[in-house]
Amino acid sequence: MKLEMRKFRLKSYIYAALIANAVIFILMCTFSLNAEMRENFPIMNYESMFSVLDLLVRGTYIIFAAVLLARLVVEEFRSKSITVLFMYPINRKKLMAAKLLVIILFIFLADVLTNLVVGLGFYIFNQFASVITEPLTLFLVVKTLVTIIMSAVATSFLSLIPLYFGMRKHSVAATIVSSFLVVMIVCQTVDGFSLYSIVAIPVGMALLGAAIAYLSIRNVERDDVLN
Repeated sequence: MKLEMRKFRLKSYIYAALIANAVIFILMCTFSLNAEMRENFPIMNYESMFSVLDLLVRGTYIIFAAVLLARLVVEEFRSKSITVLFMYPINRKKLMAAKLLVIILFIFLADVLTNLVVGLGFYIFNQFASVITEPLTLFLVVKTLVTIIMSAVATSFLSLIPLYFGMRKHSVAATIVSSFLVVMIVCQTVDGFSLYSIVAIPVGMALLGAAIAYLSIRNVERDDVLN
């Protein structure tokens, strides 16, 4: 994992995540102040605010994960530069597992921290804008923290689904495009209802992402993986 983080300079992705935090915060403030936007993204209380925030963060980091997958995995197989890594005295499966673990941990931490930082930022913003008049209770804070962690775990694994499409033809474009399809499934809402609210959906997709990661690690030993 240290090798991967040094090789791809993950600091640049951390900076990108910080920029994403700023953009999400601005969007949250805009949604709360604009009457027309509030019809599509209702922020009437803190519970709905955290729900909208989680929606934006989830969509952002699923696409972010696809970029990481494209750069750390798919592009190396496409250009066959992965063969250089395979010359190291390290098991191929461990190398592949390390790449995916870096992405999973990055997305999990980024998801949690973004929810916390932007949520706190919006709370401070609300003290001046008074968009939400009801108080923020300790019960809601605890409930939201649990939800954030569970959602981040699901997002970090289901964001691996685009890896399946990217590895079929070693296509960076397929990896990115398929991530948008995943976002449409888990982030689309109709009259306040979202498929993601059905527990079986995020759990099932997270398991699917984990299965794809496992198969990718297992198949890396195959000779035709670089063809």
